[in-house]
Formats: sequence, structure tokens, C-alpha cells
Amino acid sequence: MQITKEDYHLFKPLLFSIGYRMLGSVVEAEDIVQETFLRAYQVSEENIKIKKAYLCKMMTNLCLDVLKSARYRREHYVGPWNPEPLLIESLQAFDPSEMLVQKEGLSIAYLRMMEHLAPDERATLLLREVFDFPYSEIANIIEKKEENCRKIFSRAKQKVSHVEGESLNYEKNKLIINRFIEAFQMQNTDALLELVSENVTLFSDGGGKVTAAVRPIASFSNVLALLYGVIKKAPEDFYIEVKNVNCQPAVVIYMNGKIQSILSFYISNEKIVEMYITMNPDKLPIH
Repeated sequence: MQITKEDYHLFKPLLFSIGYRMLGSVVEAEDIVQETFLRAYQVSEENIKIKKAYLCKMMTNLCLDVLKSARYRREHYVGPWNPEPLLIESLQAFDPSEMLVQKEGLSIAYLRMMEHLAPDERATLLLREVFDFPYSEIANIIEKKEENCRKIFSRAKQKVSHVEGESLNYEKNKLIINRFIEAFQMQNTDALLELVSENVTLFSDGGGKVTAAVRPIASFSNVLALLYGVIKKAPEDFYIEVKNVNCQPAVVIYMNGKIQSILSFYISNEKIVEMYITMNPDKLPIH
């Protein structure tokens, strides 16, 4: 079976979906999708039995190669690392417009937790939990025994159990964030305490490119102080919008006519438990 242009359009969303979740980077995921198809076009027909399985295996293995080489880069990253926010409305610009084959496993909190997994654990967890691949196919993709894959999945699930209580109800979360913005603007501490955990943690990702906290900021008072400090220094044309980022509501912050940062949230039991502010310009949409 030969890979065709029609296959490219059919399978690109799925491959991008795997790549973005594996790597937390739009650019890297797109590059590897292209690389996968370039390689697949050159493979002789008799070597491809099932196109989807073949492409997913190649895509996953290329991602695993990147993850193994990325360890050094991540270890030397300045400050906390947040995945690249995916502004849903801007997807048309680079057209994995149907990339959301599955909405599960897409939140910033989930993708951050993936960083705690070894590459094989990450691949196994995604393929099983998000894309519902049978263990037999996963074993073929990552070239491990089926029984090993079950153990790897179990181990990975334990490591990401921290985010299992995350609320993914978009409309409910949007109400909480709108109330948070209103209380924040009014500096209403009582209202904020109803919405934000006293043990909230904020992860600020500037990547060494812009000024950002190089360590996580912990506690309600410290997080609020930092956010008020950001607003105090903001230029006059500063404004915010609540937008769909990674299939969850997030605050997009504009300064000097462009996106300056994106503030995403981990919400559990109707309270904001963690915040992720991404300011590294390399990770922000340019429009």
C-alpha cells in the first residue's frame, strides 16, 4: 500500500495530535508530521500493511527520538517549562484545523505532568488513554512486549494522578475565570479566596527571553502579589481577553498591540489550584 496525498489530509490531524501531546510544541509537532510523511512516501508498498498503524508508529518513534535528545535542553531551560499554548482560534493559520481528534489529554496541566514521564511512558499513556490504542498496537509502535506496555501504562498513570481531579468542563471553568478576573480587578480578597486555593502555585515561563520568576510561586498571597505587580507595570494599551486555549478558557494578555502572555489554569473542585503564565515569546502566537 502506497502512502498518498489523500492519506496526508486524512491522517495529518491524528499525527499532529500525537506529536503535540508528546512534545508540548506546535512547531516541533508540525515538523515531525512533515518528516513522517516524507519518509513514508519513500517506503515501498509491500512494507506498509496498515497505513494508520504504520504512520502512527513512525510519528511516535520520531517524537521519542526528539524527547530523548530534548532532555539536555529541558534540564538547561531557564525557569519552569510550560508547554506551548495552543490558541484554538489560530489553528486555521497553520491548518491542523481538525487536529483535535481527541480533546482529552490536551490541558496545560496534563501536558506539564507529561514532563515527569520517561519517553516510553509518555507514548504509552497517550496512545492508550487519549487515543484508545489496544496494547497489541502500542507494543508494536514502541517495540516492547504487550505485558511491558501494561506495566508502563500503570506506572505512568500513577505519576500523572495529580491532575486526575482536573475539571475539563469548559463553560463551568469559564464562569470561574470570569469571576476571578472581576474579583482581581476589584481587588476583592474575600471573593478571590472563594475561587483560588490558599495553596495555589503559579508557574511562570519566560525561558530566559523575558523577565519571569525562575521558580514556582507558591501560596495565595505570593501569587496575587506577583499578578498585581505585572498589572502595575503594564502599558496603557494593555488589555485581556478570555479565549479557548488547549480546549480550556485562558486569559490572553495583550501589550503594545500583541500577545504578551497567556495565563492558563488548573481547576479542581471549582477552585483554581495552579496557574501557568507563558511569556516566552517563542511559545506565543504572533497575531
